[in-house]
Amino acid sequence: MTRSTLTARAAAILFLITWVTSVAALPLYGGSALGTELALAGRTSVLVASLLEVILAVAVVGTAVALYPLLRPHGAGTAAGYLAFRGLEASVILVGVVAILPAVARPATTASPGLSTQVVSALHLVHDWTFLVGPGLVNPVTAVLLAMLLLRRRLAPLVVPVLGLVGAVIVAGQNLAVMFGLTKPVPVLAVPLFVWEIGLAITLWVRGIKPLRRVDERVVGSGAVAPS
Repeated sequence: MTRSTLTARAAAILFLITWVTSVAALPLYGGSALGTELALAGRTSVLVASLLEVILAVAVVGTAVALYPLLRPHGAGTAAGYLAFRGLEASVILVGVVAILPAVARPATTASPGLSTQVVSALHLVHDWTFLVGPGLVNPVTAVLLAMLLLRRRLAPLVVPVLGLVGAVIVAGQNLAVMFGLTKPVPVLAVPLFVWEIGLAITLWVRGIKPLRRVDERVVGSGAVAPS
């Protein structure tokens, strides 16, 4: 098994981790406070959800780090942009984690933080806004960058990048509508983007990212190019 195959499979596993942790964390928080008045869940549940989101943020960056050397030969600018935007997405997720933790706990103690209901609700809302901005708006940008590269270089079956592009447009459009108060979140609209990530993970595991075929050449005195 080649190094590129191992790297692609590591990226596939990390994509699956991002999917599992993002789906599992939301109900543990007690749901989303966007557009509703849902109460925050209990201390242990929120701490577990926060830990899952820390793992999510690490895995988000890990996918880009793993894919960077595989994508760079096919498009150095796109590979760098993907890495940068995934880092930005992870940073926003961690801001939300740090915001929500004071609502349920103080470091090094099991005592209640003693915050008022209004403050807890505000911290819950801050967390949900960070999830809207990070996975909700930044993630579609990363999906478009990667899907366009896969499509342009034919690095994956056609259906995979198409799902990424369609899912990115739907998720970004929905979250912009939520941001401006035009609608409430509709979780089912995120399905195409989740399917894109699963399809991408399967593609990376089964076929990986094929390296460019290079032909060794040298420039001769006349300016012509001849095989070495």
